[in-house]
Amino acid sequence: MTSPTERLRALGLDLPAPDAVLDWHLPVADDDGLLWVSGQVPFVDGRLLHTGPLTSEADVAVGYDCARRAAAHVLARLARAAGSLEQIAAVPKLTVFVASAPQFTLQPEVAHGASELIHEVLGDAGRHARSAVGVAALPLGAPVEVEAVARVRRG
Repeated sequence: MTSPTERLRALGLDLPAPDAVLDWHLPVADDDGLLWVSGQVPFVDGRLLHTGPLTSEADVAVGYDCARRAAAHVLARLARAAGSLEQIAAVPKLTVFVASAPQFTLQPEVAHGASELIHEVLGDAGRHARSAVGVAALPLGAPVEVEAVARVRRG
């Protein structure tokens, strides 16, 4: 069995350094071992990977990549809050918000980018229930925002 750290290495992925919080909220709230991760957007080197809403089928690949990057930020927040990704017992819920035009209905395909990365890295602990929600706009013009709930291992 491989660990989350080994899976990250196999994927050639380094977790991003968690970005500074833009206001007063907590990046992760710990409720007796249940971690609630605030919405994460797809930053790369302090800039959004892409901006603006998704409007057509052609935007699915862009959205998928953004969801995957935002999920990497979720993993980084979890690693910091739990001490390591090996301490994550489960991710029962993932919510992916997709800034999209009213006619865009492929939010689930975009959200797969986040779901797949969480599962690839955490294995069975990363299997989750998920919501993929279309919204008019997201903070800073991000096309995707990902939030999660995770449970830390006991003992």
